[in-house]
Amino acid sequence: MVTVQNLTKRFGNRVLFQEINLKLDRHKRYGLIGANGAGKTTFLKILSGQDEEFEGEVIIPKANKVGVLGQNQFAFEDYTIMDAVLFGNKRLYDAVKEKEDLYTNGNFEDDAVNNRLAELEVICVEEDPTYEYEVNIGKILENVGIPVEDHYNLMSSLDSADKFKVLLAQVLFPKPDVLFLDEPTNNLDIQTISWLEDELQRHEGTMVVISHDRHFLNSVVTHILDVDYQKIREFTGNYDDWYIAANVIAKQQELDNAKKQKEKEQLEAFVRRFSANASKAKQATSRQKQLDKLVIDDIKPSSRRDPSIVFKAQRVMGDEALEIHNISHSYGDEQVLNDITLKFEPDEKVALIGGNGVGKTTLLKIIMEEMKPSSGEVKWGATIEPSYFPQDTADIIEGDGTLYDWLRAFDPKRDIAEIRNCLGRMLFNGEQQEKSVVSISGGEKHRMMLSKMMLEGGNFLVLDEPSNHLDLEAIVALGEALHEFKGNVICVSHDRELLDAYATRILEIQEDGTIIDFKGTYEEFAEAKADGKL
Repeated sequence: MVTVQNLTKRFGNRVLFQEINLKLDRHKRYGLIGANGAGKTTFLKILSGQDEEFEGEVIIPKANKVGVLGQNQFAFEDYTIMDAVLFGNKRLYDAVKEKEDLYTNGNFEDDAVNNRLAELEVICVEEDPTYEYEVNIGKILENVGIPVEDHYNLMSSLDSADKFKVLLAQVLFPKPDVLFLDEPTNNLDIQTISWLEDELQRHEGTMVVISHDRHFLNSVVTHILDVDYQKIREFTGNYDDWYIAANVIAKQQELDNAKKQKEKEQLEAFVRRFSANASKAKQATSRQKQLDKLVIDDIKPSSRRDPSIVFKAQRVMGDEALEIHNISHSYGDEQVLNDITLKFEPDEKVALIGGNGVGKTTLLKIIMEEMKPSSGEVKWGATIEPSYFPQDTADIIEGDGTLYDWLRAFDPKRDIAEIRNCLGRMLFNGEQQEKSVVSISGGEKHRMMLSKMMLEGGNFLVLDEPSNHLDLEAIVALGEALHEFKGNVICVSHDRELLDAYATRILEIQEDGTIIDFKGTYEEFAEAKADGKL
């Protein structure tokens, strides 16, 4: 349904990708992956016609309806929420609005008016045969978390997160033949992401999606498009299939090179060391059997590098970690936390989850004593040294200094080499370490905050949406780091693979401000909820 012929894209002297030839078929759902800056969003804009500055050709048959997830959250401020979604089917929207105007202001004694109404009725029947567009839009809006009583409010009444949800409803409503989605899970809670996965699994046309949510990609996509080496290579399977295969090929190449350069004894020693660490991600070992099913001949090892995230506590904690007693908090008349009492034992690793706006960030700020609760108290253990990753990290990392200067300001006595090595492990090379903090991206700021936490050496990590802005490789590395960390973790995230990687206890904040406290993994928690046990 989408054909790409001899596509080359340049930014000045830089070649982003060159001589790309692809055929994207019906009934296939493609996950578009690649390092930050590799050109994923640019390629999606080219496919969708938003970027026309390229060499080559993109062909989509005119009969196909194309849907593109909008990124301008303020494009429909004067529309009602219902109309903003209806606008996703522009032909139906125009016909409905013209009909409404003619019925209100038209002269029914004029044959031209009546003829035009008949023409508009034909368009409405063609686009909405059952006359149920309002019902269908209402269902989608409720599923993305917009309550029915708000559906006829203006878009300007919504916050940015909810505006994005409306844009998602807008692109899904017409059921397009070709669907282009750039980070559709942004601002969605776990329940809404699960609904979206079900919706997209039923998509019968062609779909290309960019996402940093590994669970989402594994659930939705049937093929991977890997942007690397100035090429875009297609692979059959989901993200984990591709990840395992790509790592196997990389290791095979390492061994081939070693054979050419080393004596037999050196190679054998290398293989022994290699075998002891066969999996870069812990889940790869359990999926070893999948390798027999994979066709990996066309996969090259990625040029991408994984960050090395390692949290080491500088102080051994005692028998007491953290207790919170009778915590309640309200914003005006709205109560978000309701008489919460919890005890965290040493070395517990907790996932804090819940719908948007239920108070997850509020609870973390109270725990970190950045805000006072309406009532209740927080009691830290005497040996606890917390380290905090706030949700607004991208906003609070600012200034004119270099990356190195920003980190050193927190501990001027810190060894220079240690700071530079830490930045290097987070993929900032020597030249990049001299960049101004104000010039770096959101993802780079998140890697900076993780660098700060590694240097701090806290024994109790508190993280609020750390995976936002990170690429897939960094999220995998973060999950491994939290899993291996010898200390406590409380982390808010909508990334289920990240939660699965480390969590041994799940806390879910309910709409009424109370908490479900579940001892076990996120997967076990999800199964218990599905079985009606919670």
